[in-house]
Amino acid sequence: MLTSKQTKPCFYIQLKADVTELMDIRHRLKKITGIKITTNAFYIRALAYSAMRYPLVLGRADGNNVRIAGDINVGFAVNAPQGLVVPIIRNAQNMTLADIAKAEKLLTDKARANKLTFDEVTDETIALSNLGAYGIDSFIGIVPPPASVILSVGNTLHQAVVRNGQICERKTASLSIAADNRIINADYAAEFLNYIRQLLENPQSLID
Repeated sequence: MLTSKQTKPCFYIQLKADVTELMDIRHRLKKITGIKITTNAFYIRALAYSAMRYPLVLGRADGNNVRIAGDINVGFAVNAPQGLVVPIIRNAQNMTLADIAKAEKLLTDKARANKLTFDEVTDETIALSNLGAYGIDSFIGIVPPPASVILSVGNTLHQAVVRNGQICERKTASLSIAADNRIINADYAAEFLNYIRQLLENPQSLID
């Protein structure tokens, strides 16, 4: 991580997403499917969908060239007794939301039990870090060595917003990305992050 911080010329952008419908539908899905769908599962699927549309975020510097990964392997940070661990959900672009939720739980449990295999912690092509459970409103992550982009997600906050001229309560979450500027520029990153927000604000698109 130190090498990554020292050698990757990153820039950082941030916005807020309205996740009111996402939070509501998540609880309904558990009753319907019997599977606990975490917010992380939605973030991972949104990240995979968005990476398919904006494949440069999967790029990696290879000398004077950029090599784009063929698979979307999402690494997600887990706070384990032995320290920070990053298990990998492989080929997330081919998985349903329920598949991602099951894989996330299995890998999280294995990470905390210190039972992850080598294959489950290698070949990360894009990263996610979510500190919402710790009450952190927003933050900026460090891009892991194998990747060029990391999405950081903050706590879900209840906020008063104006919609259609009326004040109402909505649930919002801060989304930030750190990106290697050798691979993508700010315009491309902004489109990528806005597309993630669009998916999260329309969670049904992540279920179908």
